[in-house]
Amino acid sequence: MIALLSTLSVLLTGFYLFVFAYLIKGWASLKCADTTAAPLQTKVTILIAARDEEERIRYTIDDLLAQEYPRHLTEIIIVDDHSTDDTANIIRSYADQGVKLMQLQADKPLNSYKKKAIAEAIALSTGDLMVATDADCRMGPQWLSSVVGYFETHNPVMISSPVTYFEERSLFERLQTLEFSFLIGIGASFIGNKRASTCNGANLAYRKDVFYEVGGFKGIDDLASGDDEMLLQKVAVKYPGRIGFLKNSKAIVYTHAKHTLDEFLQQRRRWASKSTRYKDKRIVALAVSIWLFNVVLVINAFMGFYDVFYLKLFLVQFFLKFIAEAMFITPIMSFFKRSGLSALTILLEPLHIIYIIYVGFMGNTRKYAWKGRVVR
Repeated sequence: MIALLSTLSVLLTGFYLFVFAYLIKGWASLKCADTTAAPLQTKVTILIAARDEEERIRYTIDDLLAQEYPRHLTEIIIVDDHSTDDTANIIRSYADQGVKLMQLQADKPLNSYKKKAIAEAIALSTGDLMVATDADCRMGPQWLSSVVGYFETHNPVMISSPVTYFEERSLFERLQTLEFSFLIGIGASFIGNKRASTCNGANLAYRKDVFYEVGGFKGIDDLASGDDEMLLQKVAVKYPGRIGFLKNSKAIVYTHAKHTLDEFLQQRRRWASKSTRYKDKRIVALAVSIWLFNVVLVINAFMGFYDVFYLKLFLVQFFLKFIAEAMFITPIMSFFKRSGLSALTILLEPLHIIYIIYVGFMGNTRKYAWKGRVVR
């Protein structure tokens, strides 16, 4: 038993360290993109699917209208997904400024209303480049010009851009910002290594013709989530090496962490629910291996109460895990200009182990609540 667990621990720890060396290399390979030389001639459609966002959507729309991008090349389409509050009326109040409101009319219950909303907006769009964000996001005035500048300069078919949390009100929310930065960094690092794994739909751009070329959301429309990562996976199969990550602070989109533990876990279970559907099964195998590494960590920690050998094994694993992750997250937090949060890594580490195990299991076994709906 000792030999088996020891061997498994060594193999998984070695693999974990290799993965983070790969990620560190990928992030370092991404150069800060200079987008100022682009002519900015692309017709753009900004896509937003909104449901019950009356508290924040006005700020998002104001930020979109304040973009330093030619207005005649900008189209804004916001789809109201059966909101029960004043969201639709707020969007409608911007009609004289060119903001277009679509109201989703689903004739039967769906598991993915958001994908349907985005697909219908794309069908009516006039832009060549679709730029998706969320109804509760904030962005600086050069956000759109930096995205389009990268598109025109580097000619990718899809662009994943940075997203972070801001305006945290508690330690719990600051820990979420650190953990979320890990996720954004992982997706960026894979792209830096010329592969695709994850992205975030709050800041994602893609060519309209490519969306239709890969079949849009067909084949993934049964999942409530995945309008970003699952589409990324489809595009990566058709256009390997043509997906870019925009490493530019002007392109950052800001959103808010969840205020409660229940909201946070519901969100993460939703995100985890799509992991087994990735087209690249090597990404699935990677996720499973990381999950197993954390499971073995916990097993060794508990076995340490009975045998000091397991305690020593756990401490070595935990130390190596901490060093690897600290080396990875430090330059990412520097990019987001939140270096001070890196110090919370030591506090996040033990919590993150339990979180990974829980979400990895529950995300693929239970339904979850999202926007007032229970979905799977």
